[in-house]
Amino acid sequence: MRVNGIPKTTWLKLGWAWLVVIAFTVYGGTWLAEPLTPTAAIACFAVLFFTIVAASFGVVHEADLLAHKLGEPYGTLILTLSIVSIEVILIASVLLGPGEFPTIGRDSIFAVMMIIVNLVMGICLIMGGLKHGEQEFNAQGANAYLSMIVLLTGTALVLPNHLSGAGEFAPLQAWTIAAVTATLYAVFLLLQMRSESRLFIQPPSGMMAVAARPGNASAAAPDKTAGPGDRSTILRSSLLLLGMIIPIVLLAHHLAIVIDYGVATAGAPVAVGGVLIAIIVFTPESLTAVKAALNNEMQRAINLCLGAFVSTVGLTVPAVLVIGLVTGKQVIMGISALETVLLALTVLLGMLSFNGQRTSVVQGAMHLALFITYGFLLFYP
Repeated sequence: MRVNGIPKTTWLKLGWAWLVVIAFTVYGGTWLAEPLTPTAAIACFAVLFFTIVAASFGVVHEADLLAHKLGEPYGTLILTLSIVSIEVILIASVLLGPGEFPTIGRDSIFAVMMIIVNLVMGICLIMGGLKHGEQEFNAQGANAYLSMIVLLTGTALVLPNHLSGAGEFAPLQAWTIAAVTATLYAVFLLLQMRSESRLFIQPPSGMMAVAARPGNASAAAPDKTAGPGDRSTILRSSLLLLGMIIPIVLLAHHLAIVIDYGVATAGAPVAVGGVLIAIIVFTPESLTAVKAALNNEMQRAINLCLGAFVSTVGLTVPAVLVIGLVTGKQVIMGISALETVLLALTVLLGMLSFNGQRTSVVQGAMHLALFITYGFLLFYP
């Protein structure tokens, strides 16, 4: 059922999200006042978790509609940037909260890498391989993502350990790394949308390859000129996407308070906070990536997974460093020796997995094995 051309479920998600925003704006200070009780924390977490995940699924739905209208890689970029922006907002809310969480930025980045690059990518390779056999992808695009991952994670998470014993950047170093990371990511995005967009599109095969040869009239690119109906759909989806993101922004601070309380009360490792943020934010996009692999769209799955992590580092590192510099809060970016080994294994395995032109199930199994190792070592280092 549709109302004004919009599915009823979308209206329900939007209405519920804004209802929760109003409720927490009015009563949130009372519900989350000190001393916070376990009952209140669990109830608030359940409502906030459900609302943010539901709104995130709404963001994914609208981004998918835009993807069909705009084509690749624009559609995937819209989805990835929307989801990663939510993650940056949640991390910023934790940093700007009353507690001291100097490692939340690096913990979230590292958790996203292990979840997206190993868990989700592993599931995509296995499920896509079991259904379709070896799947084709654009190796140049995958290698471009992996090159960015090596450089950005190396400078953001490994380099600080060799600059100071505490894994921190000095103020001038922080400004420089933030500027270089943001600039490089902006250049990468520009090239991805313009001159090098072909590297991030599913390669043609079989009859498609013949049709794609230069000079073949049937190889003409899809017409992306939007007609009146398409323009109205694009505008509507864009407004709905913003309507879903804004409630997440407004509820992020309240969720950060509950996560802080839960981690401290449970006596869990501090890194669990980053893992929770990664799981909450990237669940919808992860399901979209798995769906793409099952639809034999491996390049889209790679764009979603590897692209999401590149965007995570490219946006989170500058945001976290600037917040630390402006507020004077301590920001620790350097990862431990154990995490450095896991980072190296992840990058090396990714390079080997996407070195050819086709994927295989065994590669996915290896990525999953590495994620299981990470999960075990998170609690038993």
